[in-house]
Amino acid sequence: MDKEDRKSDAELVAERQRRFEEDLVDAYDEELEMEVDDRLLDGSSAFTPEARSDRRHYFRELFRLQGELVKLQDWIVATGHRLVVIFEGRDAAGKGGAIKRITQRLNPRVCRVAALPAPSNRERTQWYFQRYSAHLPAGGEMVLFDRSWYNRAGVERVMGFCTDEEYEEFFRSVPEFEKMLVRSGIQILKYWFSITDEEQEIRFQARIHDPLKQWKLSPMDLESRRRWEAYTQAKEVMLQRSHIPEAPWWVVQAVDKKRARLNCIHHLLSQVPYHEVEHPVVTLPERVHNEDYIRQPVPASMIVPEIY
Repeated sequence: MDKEDRKSDAELVAERQRRFEEDLVDAYDEELEMEVDDRLLDGSSAFTPEARSDRRHYFRELFRLQGELVKLQDWIVATGHRLVVIFEGRDAAGKGGAIKRITQRLNPRVCRVAALPAPSNRERTQWYFQRYSAHLPAGGEMVLFDRSWYNRAGVERVMGFCTDEEYEEFFRSVPEFEKMLVRSGIQILKYWFSITDEEQEIRFQARIHDPLKQWKLSPMDLESRRRWEAYTQAKEVMLQRSHIPEAPWWVVQAVDKKRARLNCIHHLLSQVPYHEVEHPVVTLPERVHNEDYIRQPVPASMIVPEIY
């Protein structure tokens, strides 16, 4: 008789409940592991009673909002809604951290992230919006753009990667492009993550001194730091010339990373008329047992060594 068969029903229920709780804690540990980055930036102040209380509140709200994001995902699938969320901002503004928290509990087949590299030689000869159009959502999908077609209004303008004519043509085209998407049924949300000069310097210094984060710093990032004022001017022009009723800009105050994440997710949820979708009750079927089935042992040479 199998060992599990010898356990009482009460013991089985208690054991399974313990495993459910362990699995839940393990899922939340992923967020706690990422939290180490923020503690390093906060230094000794991260361990004060006030900071610990704030952290508990942050996690409670984050997990609650992530639960709402799951409801939003279910509604998007059920209704065939198409949603595009654009994340723009300076380097180290916290866009990636917010995107991670949004996608953390969602189905990657429903919620996709588009983070396009620099255009290839072929793509440079295409219609500017062409390579972005390929990543737009189908019915029942949500796409998060980690930087978007607004590269032309930001990095390309500041670094001289586009001509004045291309820059002006972008601002003539982008309102019409976005209006066309909205008319076709795609909802567009555009977020600019705003940080101060001092905060970006602190975050860049943290990346320089952290071996696990140095890969985030590219020569382009360092040059963008030098051209802070040029980026500021480009951002101001971008917000002014592409803020349209069909697809307005929303500015996220992002000096405090945790507040920025919560505020962004809360606002995103408020912009979509979602509601909880009823699901049929799921019943786990009994596993089929065949008396003539004999499980074959796995060769020891195939087993990953248990170092830990």
